[in-house]
Amino acid sequence: MFDHKCTACGKRQLVFPDQVTSLVNTAHGIVVSHVCWCGAEQKWVTGKAATSHAAAAIAA
Repeated sequence: MFDHKCTACGKRQLVFPDQVTSLVNTAHGIVVSHVCWCGAEQKWVTGKAATSHAAAAIAA
């Protein structure tokens, strides 16, 4: 799970694995697509190649 601030509702909430809809490796980083608790589809780019890192806690 990780935390994410939704661009639609503005809330920072935990995102669980069953909310993740896809993971795609690109030249710009790993694109994580997921659905927020409010129902909005969200994308987050992470990984070494990401141009900017959003503050997010990753938990096992």
